[in-house]
Amino acid sequence: MGRIKTQLVKRLTEDLIKEHHNRLSTSFEDNKEAVAELIEGASKKIRNTVAGYATRLMKTREDL
Repeated sequence: MGRIKTQLVKRLTEDLIKEHHNRLSTSFEDNKEAVAELIEGASKKIRNTVAGYATRLMKTREDL
């Protein structure tokens, strides 16, 4: 079982994928840098959570 993502994290990640899917990849480190640039003023915890969730979503979309 994993951790539950909050609506804030899900909404931010979905918006980033819709608007900037070309900047996100299946690499957490690359996504962490991209999220830091795209979401200004976000805490490190929010940045890492969004980057991790974006990585997971990009991997599942790659498989489809």
